[in-house]
Amino acid sequence: MASYPESLDDLPPPRRRRGWWRHVARHLPGVSVILMTALLIVVVLWPYVVITVPSGKVGVLWKRFNGIDIYCWCWVGRGTVLDPRELREEGLHIVWPWDKLYLYDLRLQSNTQTYNAISKDGVSVGAQISVRYQLLHNSVAVLHKFIGPDYLNSVIAPEIGSQARQVISQYTAEQVYTSRETIQKQIRDNAQKSLAGNLNQLVQPDAMEQPDPKHYNGFLQDAIQVLDTLVLSIELPPDIVAAINRQTEQYYMIQEFKFRVQREAEESKRKQIEADGIAAFQKTVSQGISDSYLRWRGIEATLQLAQSPNTKIVIIGSGKDGLPIILGNDVPAAPGATPQAGVSGASPAVPGTPSPGTAPPAGGSSGTKPPAGSSGEATPPPSGKTAAAASPTTPANSEGQEASTSPLTLPDVQAILSRISGGLLPPGSGANSETAAKPKP
Repeated sequence: MASYPESLDDLPPPRRRRGWWRHVARHLPGVSVILMTALLIVVVLWPYVVITVPSGKVGVLWKRFNGIDIYCWCWVGRGTVLDPRELREEGLHIVWPWDKLYLYDLRLQSNTQTYNAISKDGVSVGAQISVRYQLLHNSVAVLHKFIGPDYLNSVIAPEIGSQARQVISQYTAEQVYTSRETIQKQIRDNAQKSLAGNLNQLVQPDAMEQPDPKHYNGFLQDAIQVLDTLVLSIELPPDIVAAINRQTEQYYMIQEFKFRVQREAEESKRKQIEADGIAAFQKTVSQGISDSYLRWRGIEATLQLAQSPNTKIVIIGSGKDGLPIILGNDVPAAPGATPQAGVSGASPAVPGTPSPGTAPPAGGSSGTKPPAGSSGEATPPPSGKTAAAASPTTPANSEGQEASTSPLTLPDVQAILSRISGGLLPPGSGANSETAAKPKP
């Protein structure tokens, strides 16, 4: 049998399409509409279905219908789920879109408000109080059912204000101004006690659709924990504040005067003890120290001064008790005594010659020949010396009577002049100190 081509123009037949592609192409518009609708539903319902509980918070579930809860796969009734085990903890949770999840903060919270009160003496007081509180985890569901999320303005703030007014009314304006710590402690204790008793009365078992509603009677007693109440500031009328400040200032001034009196009393005791010690010291020293000992100590001090390398001028024999005089030392001269050498242009005293108005030395007579250099002129000091030596004389009083102190003898004066001359010589001079200091016969 002869075969004939399928087309008369000798063209190859078209390729057959697969059945599934024809099916998709046929339903593509409907499938696109369905996908777009589903995507729209997911986008719109995503915030209501997929809920994230942040850190430090807990979620309370409210169900619109009775049914199976996908969280615990158990049958639950409608309304607020009061079981603490059904609370939504931190993390991601999925709920039906017709149900709601309310979030509560379990962290420490703070709120500051200003309350007006009247003190015990009728003064208007403005107190700024900051209260810090925290919610109890197992009581959050019951708190949500009978109080709600606005528990701060409906329960805490009015209670703190009431207790603050009650406590402040027990104190005067001055006590309120100075007893802040006691006031804030009383406000905290009274507020916590009042909340524990009043909130527990809000529980109504008849309003609960739970298997055991009486189980939740005591959940609100400690639902809100008032940790502390801080009195940040207390405002009184300006006149009252000024009067309190003046009173406080006067109080501290009185305390200052009391301390001054005590200080002066102690200072008086100290001076009395010091005077007794000085008197005892003088009494003890006066019994064991003679005038000769004092003169000898003065001579030793003069020798040490003469041996010093510092420049000085020492006049021997014109001071009190025959001790040397240092220029520049304000020592008053005895009445009737000869002016000291080097002072007001007066010449130094001549050794062996008594001053006017003084008694002659013991053992001497009017016919005794004075030593050399006693003709009335000042004897020049030896070469290289910085002091003029003269024999000591005995000072006299204004009536011409002799002093009680005995005068020094000639050998004593020669020994003193010898030691002083040796100390005044420059180092390395090699001069004989005894010969230089010895007076001429």
